[in-house]
Amino acid sequence: MTATYSPIITSLLDNDLYKFTMLQAMLHQFPQTHGVYRFRCRNNKESAYPLADIQKDLEQQLDSLCELRFLPDELDYLRGLRFMRSDFVDYLELFKLKRRFITVSTDEKGRLSIDIEGPMIQAMFFEVFVLAIVNELYFNALSNDSVIEEGQRRLDEKVTLLHQYALEQAKYGRDIPPFIVADFGTRRRFSKRWQAHVVETLHKAESKIVGGTSNVYLAKQLGMTPIGTMAHEFMQAFQALDVRLRDSQKAALEAWVHEYRGDLGIALTDVVGMDAFLRDFDLYFAKLFDGLRHDSGDPYIWGDKAVAHYEKLKIDPKTKILTFSDGLDLEKAWELHQYFKSRIRTSFGIGTNLTNDMGITPINIVLKLVECNGQPVAKLSDSPGKTMINNDTYLAYLRQVFEVDEPE
Repeated sequence: MTATYSPIITSLLDNDLYKFTMLQAMLHQFPQTHGVYRFRCRNNKESAYPLADIQKDLEQQLDSLCELRFLPDELDYLRGLRFMRSDFVDYLELFKLKRRFITVSTDEKGRLSIDIEGPMIQAMFFEVFVLAIVNELYFNALSNDSVIEEGQRRLDEKVTLLHQYALEQAKYGRDIPPFIVADFGTRRRFSKRWQAHVVETLHKAESKIVGGTSNVYLAKQLGMTPIGTMAHEFMQAFQALDVRLRDSQKAALEAWVHEYRGDLGIALTDVVGMDAFLRDFDLYFAKLFDGLRHDSGDPYIWGDKAVAHYEKLKIDPKTKILTFSDGLDLEKAWELHQYFKSRIRTSFGIGTNLTNDMGITPINIVLKLVECNGQPVAKLSDSPGKTMINNDTYLAYLRQVFEVDEPE
């Protein structure tokens, strides 16, 4: 196929690390699992123009994406990550996304629909690519010199902040855990080129603070640490696998431990809410996992609950880490670090505010797992509006099983 346009995704490494880690676990343990993913723009009314306008270009970009294969040097890089097994990298050598598993359409209101349906060892690998493509196509029409200048001005302010935080950090010496930030912005980036510019700039400015990125391609290119463990879809899938629904969280955590044997030890807590998660996160899991990741709800309340839970289990919280990744900017991350630094280690994954802070309202787009093996699955987020499911009966049942109240 000869493209008459410029492909946005030119490497299958241009993806978040957790897609690789989840894919490896699914391939080894549940290779026949079938998934359905649905796209949603949470702030359609705030978009500058209907997303339906990008449908033709999106179709072309997907055609191009599904022609890509991993290159030899990319496979060598993945083999060098100690948690990537050799048989999995051998699988990736043969890997190619199948175009038939993804369809694009629009409705009369100009809303874009993207549906992915197929084996999860294929379907789950589309998400980050698709969201990055939709973002870049959307912002291409809004980009001009003044937008780039504003983005650079805001990036310069971030560099100044990082220098200030580095000076503050130096005052404490080694008595206080370090302030650590990673780029989590691939899915909602302004463009691929802009993300690379931002991450390289911040890493060069303060590498001890910004030392990691979720983007595997950028980690390889810039010599940074690739960051990521699991996402909601991994935990959600167990709601439809061969375990009792009430045991689905514990089964997912157990499967992760079985796969990684102590590596990648950050557990995601908000698939059915923090309180329900902690009821399942007993002494066994609390000792096995290095820490927890926050992705919805009040981060201070969440963090206090986590610290209290460790203390209740007679585990010193200072031996664990909390990773925050919900709607952060550098200032919020620093404030959270100041609040928790004397009690527990922290790290921060910042997405949109790093890679799409251009003075234009970002589009809040997601592509979520809604069915698995023919059954509905859902996330009971700690933040109103993040739950995505079309089956109210199942949602009510899920709330009942995990003792989660309806949001007010």
